[in-house]
Amino acid sequence: MSNWMNIGEAAAAAGVSAKMIRHYEQIGLVPAATRTDSGYRQYSERDVSILRFIRQSRQLGFSMEQIADLLGLWSNRRRASREVKALAQAQLDALNEKMRELAQMQTALERLVESCHGDDDPHCAILDELAVHSPEAPPPGAVGAKPVRKPAHAPNGSSARATRKDTPAPGAQTHVDLMAWTRAVHGGPGHH
Repeated sequence: MSNWMNIGEAAAAAGVSAKMIRHYEQIGLVPAATRTDSGYRQYSERDVSILRFIRQSRQLGFSMEQIADLLGLWSNRRRASREVKALAQAQLDALNEKMRELAQMQTALERLVESCHGDDDPHCAILDELAVHSPEAPPPGAVGAKPVRKPAHAPNGSSARATRKDTPAPGAQTHVDLMAWTRAVHGGPGHH
């Protein structure tokens, strides 16, 4: 009885998909599979061990480059364990930093969600807070501000923009100030 497995069997034994096995082979993370005379891939227990190693490493968030380094260390019997620990410590430090950032995001979002009434009133404290902490737009004419454009004129001499409805739609009253600022920057009605 042969110990060789086809790609489906190897995928099941390693807990990865056949597509991922082909991908790992393509990027050189695992050696190309042995082939039968008819061209089918064959995998040994050693191949499955490598695939399990990759799966476990990915579950810990290691990048493909880090996994390649870990595989190199795993296969090097003369490795120093400090190299392995340094790689793992770098990943742990990165995860701790991400967790700190996520905790800050969570706290900020909880505060925002708590501040909004969530009713039929168009006023929303979440939008107000996001607007307050957004970078301030430059005033018209400031360095970096878009040039003020005069409105196009229709053939009858009236402003083409004057025919556009400039009042906010019902429920859009929270945007009135922003719309007024936008009209001023872009030369709305009355800015000839």
